This record gives sequence, structure tokens and C-alpha cells, in this order.
Amino acid sequence: MTTDALPLRTLRLIIEYDGTDFAGWQRQTGQRTVQQCLEDAFAAMTGGPVGVRGAGRTDAGVHADGQVASVEVASRIPALGFVRGLNSNLPRDIAVLDVTDMPAGFNARWAARGKIYRYLIWNHPIRSPRHARDSWHVFAPLDVHAMRAAASLLCGEHDFRAFRAADCERRTTVRVLRRFDVRRDGGLITCEVEGTAFLKNMVRILVGTLVAVGHGKMTEATICELLAQGDRTRAGMTAPACGLTLAKVIY
Repeated sequence: MTTDALPLRTLRLIIEYDGTDFAGWQRQTGQRTVQQCLEDAFAAMTGGPVGVRGAGRTDAGVHADGQVASVEVASRIPALGFVRGLNSNLPRDIAVLDVTDMPAGFNARWAARGKIYRYLIWNHPIRSPRHARDSWHVFAPLDVHAMRAAASLLCGEHDFRAFRAADCERRTTVRVLRRFDVRRDGGLITCEVEGTAFLKNMVRILVGTLVAVGHGKMTEATICELLAQGDRTRAGMTAPACGLTLAKVIY
């Protein structure tokens, strides 16, 4: 007697996680990662190894509200069944918000047309327990108007080689930023940037540079020089990972 083979399906996942206690997205030997937890949860449901591909490899300590991943599974479990089953097998700092069947060949990384990142700064002399895990505590007052003006200069197509990690391996450093918003609500400053793609640590270095502008250590002219000259040593520090969240992946 024979049985029909299980159908091979491509699923798209939307995932939220608190990255504080993870060594990043990508599976690493001996480390707790988001990819590893998701693959283990799938294995518990399907009984076999499954590879989960993320739209972006967030670093250690970085969070996500809308990370997207794709996976191929041989299963008849309905999409809602995967949502419920995965969440019952995942730790409390990860949740799968949605599972959708996609056409064969869909790849969360290569199909993406852009990403939105959000960075939070707690700008107050007193620390905030509420924002301790998702923001950078900057004690000294920041000039948000100056930061906003500097951020506007970074929009458009530029060579961002001054705003990447030393070990960034991307062949081209030209990227397009569609918008870069800076706003304050009390002690909380939100920097939100949308772009086609980003270099390693690019958002964190951009924010570190804007904070230097907010402290009066850099000017709008400095931003223009950094874009023209590409000297990483003149840009700002790499802002702490805890303040960064992958807010949305655009398709």
C-alpha cells in the first residue's frame, strides 16, 4: 500500500523578537540564535531538519518587530497550525506573528526591496527601566533639530563607506536611503530610516554620528565631508545594538 508524498511548500514567516539574549539571527555553534530556535521549533513539528532563511541577519542584541523569513517544508499542516505550533515550541522572547503560503522559489532575503530600521535613544539624566532593553541611554541633552537636519543630508543615493564596519564584505558601498526621520517624545528620541539595503553596522554608525551632531561635536558640513571622503575614522561611534530594531521588510 502506498501513500501520497507530502507536498513541498514555501512559507513566509513574520517574526518578532527581543534580541537581548541572542547572539544574533544566524545559527552559530554553541550560541543561542534566533535562526536556531526557529529551526528547532520547525523540527519539533515536522520531525525533520528545516532551513529557515531570514531577510536580514540581525546582530547580537538587535531586536525585530517585523523580521521576515522563508522556509520550505513537506507538510500538510495549515498556516494557522504552524503559527500556533511554532509559538508553543518557541521561547518567550520570539513569536511568529504570521505564516503565509508563497509561490515556490520565494526567498525572504532576495525578494526584499527595502527595510525600515528604528533606533531608540533615551535622552534623559535618569535611566529608564522601561527602555533599558530597547534603547541607548544618552545622558547629555541632544539637539534634535540639528540631528534632523543632518539626517536629511543622508537621504538619497550615496556612497556610505564611512558608515560601515571595518569587516563589512559588501562589494559596493553605494546605497539609497528613502527617508531618515528623527523625532522626540519626552525623553525618547526615535530615529527611523528606510533604505533599499544596508551595510554592516550602517544604521548604528549613522545614529552614532547623529548623536555627535546632537552634542555639537559635528556639523552638517561634517556629514557632507563624510559622504564625499568616506573616512570611517571621522564618523561617529557605533551606537549600541540594544537600541536597534528591524521594524519592517518591504516587498
